[in-house]
Amino acid sequence: MATTPNADQLVGIMRDTVVALVRRDGPDFSARQLGVFLTCYLQDDPHTVRGLAARLNVSKPAITRALDRLGELDLARRKVDPMDRRSVLVQRTLKGAAFLRDLRGIMGEAASGARKGSTETASRKTANS
Repeated sequence: MATTPNADQLVGIMRDTVVALVRRDGPDFSARQLGVFLTCYLQDDPHTVRGLAARLNVSKPAITRALDRLGELDLARRKVDPMDRRSVLVQRTLKGAAFLRDLRGIMGEAASGARKGSTETASRKTANS
């Protein structure tokens, strides 16, 4: 039976995920960079610098800095919109898709650990009653 994780479990999953990302070989991401990355990869509509800034409620220069870093890592790239040359489109990359797949795996492991921990806690409470 699947249960909905509570807020403490979700924060624990987030913590375990961030710790796993920090421990692995490779670059670290700021919260903003990760937010921009996840928005680009989890929402299918086309993304522009202006649109990301509006969606995340941050300035365009902040999005540009995050995209600079994601571009250095080949996790996203910018391309001039051929329909409106004033607009810049954000494109996904194969390396970015692979990173998202890895991130899903890390989060799945963290969620499994959280479920296991809550089951053990419930068992101890039942045994002590």
